[in-house]
Amino acid sequence: MTDFAPITAHNGRIGPGRLVLLVGPSGAGKDTLLGIAKATCLGKRDIVFARRVITREPSPAEDNLQSTPEAFRAMIAGGEFALHWQAHGHSYGVLRSIDNELRAGHTVVANVSRTVIALARQTYENVTVVLVTAPEDILANRIAARARRSDGISADRIGRTVGSSADADFTILNVASRDDHARELVEIICDGDSARRRVVQ
Repeated sequence: MTDFAPITAHNGRIGPGRLVLLVGPSGAGKDTLLGIAKATCLGKRDIVFARRVITREPSPAEDNLQSTPEAFRAMIAGGEFALHWQAHGHSYGVLRSIDNELRAGHTVVANVSRTVIALARQTYENVTVVLVTAPEDILANRIAARARRSDGISADRIGRTVGSSADADFTILNVASRDDHARELVEIICDGDSARRRVVQ
């Protein structure tokens, strides 16, 4: 039983709230920008930052919920995920509780894989995709610097290309000040009515 009536658009997609999806390669700095944006938006009850469920070791830079592979599979079977995917030998998911937030008209921000963009656009009425990226040498240096065992071979992570900037409504080339880029992300999150395709450098 849900807390809100199941409001959907005439085409059956879930709304009227806006789903902001942050995507991009490993080392792009998505979690760093998300952390700053979340702190900036603290107190804004209509903006919700979704926590992912993951089956790899946690990282201090992330706000995730850790799961075992067995528990994750049980959650899939129980229909507990709005979106879920596999990457680099691990499982990731965003809980279905975001649906109620969107039905209440809130903005939900989630860090996801580019592989779920098409499904998200089919499922939700109002989706904004933000691609965060950087040149390959910068990606490699960032992955090496965080020294997370679950990252595996950095070249494999950098070489994984799923989708492209054509999938995105906004692209942030994260090579300058992280605070400046986080402010750009906050503007995108808070200014949905004037969203338009652009590249932020």
